[in-house]
Amino acid sequence: MKSYNRSDRIGQQIKRELSEIIQRNEIKDDRLGGLISITEVVVSGDLRNVKVYFSVYGEEAQKIGTLAALEAATGFLRGELCRRLGIRFAPELVFKLDDSLERGQRITELLEKIKKKEV
Repeated sequence: MKSYNRSDRIGQQIKRELSEIIQRNEIKDDRLGGLISITEVVVSGDLRNVKVYFSVYGEEAQKIGTLAALEAATGFLRGELCRRLGIRFAPELVFKLDDSLERGQRITELLEKIKKKEV
């Protein structure tokens, strides 16, 4: 059985807080577009570095704009995380675009096409 360490708990809290910040439109940036979802948060053992994987349901321009907006709001997000989580040090945030949901949807569509041709 896997132990549930502090970095995992902090990662789940960061995921929840970032999702809430984005959902409530607390980041005032016009480049945020489409449906944004935080898919995974990976926290280093010393809690100093955090990789945030997110997906955007929308066009390619919206994805690039969202990535730029999140990177520009990194300072604000770090401060908010410290305040909301009550942690001493603001972790460095690195945002990565995650397109696994779209790839999964495309695979499902291809499987459906194959299934229709066989029936």
